[in-house]
Amino acid sequence: MSPLEWTIGPVNLVDALIALGVAAGIFALLVFAQRVLLNRWGKFAEGTTNTIDDDLVAVLRRSQWWFLLVMAIYLGTLHLDLPAQGDRFVRSVTVLVLLLQAGLWSSTFLVQRLERYRLKRRETDPGSEMTLSAVGFLGRIALWSFVLLLALDNLGINVTALIAGLGVGGIAVALAVQNILGDLFASLSIVLDKPFTVGDFLIIDDLLGKVEHVGLKTTRLRSLSGEQLVFSNSDLLQSRIRNYGRMHERRVVFEIGVTYQTPRTKLQIIPTIMREAVESAEETRFDRSHFKAYGNFSLNFETVYFVLSADYTRYMDIQQAVNLHVHQRFEEEGIEFAYPTQTLFIATPDA
Repeated sequence: MSPLEWTIGPVNLVDALIALGVAAGIFALLVFAQRVLLNRWGKFAEGTTNTIDDDLVAVLRRSQWWFLLVMAIYLGTLHLDLPAQGDRFVRSVTVLVLLLQAGLWSSTFLVQRLERYRLKRRETDPGSEMTLSAVGFLGRIALWSFVLLLALDNLGINVTALIAGLGVGGIAVALAVQNILGDLFASLSIVLDKPFTVGDFLIIDDLLGKVEHVGLKTTRLRSLSGEQLVFSNSDLLQSRIRNYGRMHERRVVFEIGVTYQTPRTKLQIIPTIMREAVESAEETRFDRSHFKAYGNFSLNFETVYFVLSADYTRYMDIQQAVNLHVHQRFEEEGIEFAYPTQTLFIATPDA
């Protein structure tokens, strides 16, 4: 028998060698295109203002060698007269590999676009960073779930019955992990409602700190003393939160007391002195100053003003300047600050 008539199963040896040669040639061509032509395209894309071409380059660079190999083998076997079972096997493997590679491409493109948008919005809207992270996570879950269903359908599995079964099983799983799911939905609530964002300073009950990270289950704060505070998302939303990151101005209320021996004419000018002290500082808005009450050992004045900045250090600088100004003016006017004192009246035996 001539070698040209040899067979490998139902396939002629010559046809098999031709298919192998075609597959090898196509694989080499695809590898060359990925490593050489794609690199040149990438350098060209870096010089353009459009970002779509950069993202397409990043997507194509995720092409895996096994995908290129399977596609080359499939194209090489197109002219072979394979039996029905073999043809179905080749097509099924090719479709599965194509679906997996398409999932990688789509996931890469989604991550690239969200990352660009996140960097663009970071300065103007820090809260969008959490939203985009959650959207990216949910988007990838939906994408790979869709790829999995297509792959199972390609294998001949009844996807409709599978989805129904997963629905019933999902209810049981949800009941078992309801605490985790509660934290997950609380995380989505934080992302969508935005009661706080990364960088905000929060006070929760008697704990306080700056938000460092909002995760799917926990939110982490950095306290003033340096340690990290970890809160469950569901517990956090059930707490009373004071968000100083949303403060635009700070209302300041403080009191001073002067001695009962202070003349009435001096008492009348104290509100004016307090106004002068507040208005002499920048980034302030004076509200009021009044003789509030007769204390146990002092005549009490209450002053209210606003600091037009949320910065705590700036507030303390202003309060210090106000205190020093008041101290100087009281010295000039001869007004004495009150401090806790007691006066004892001792009766003599003759009395």
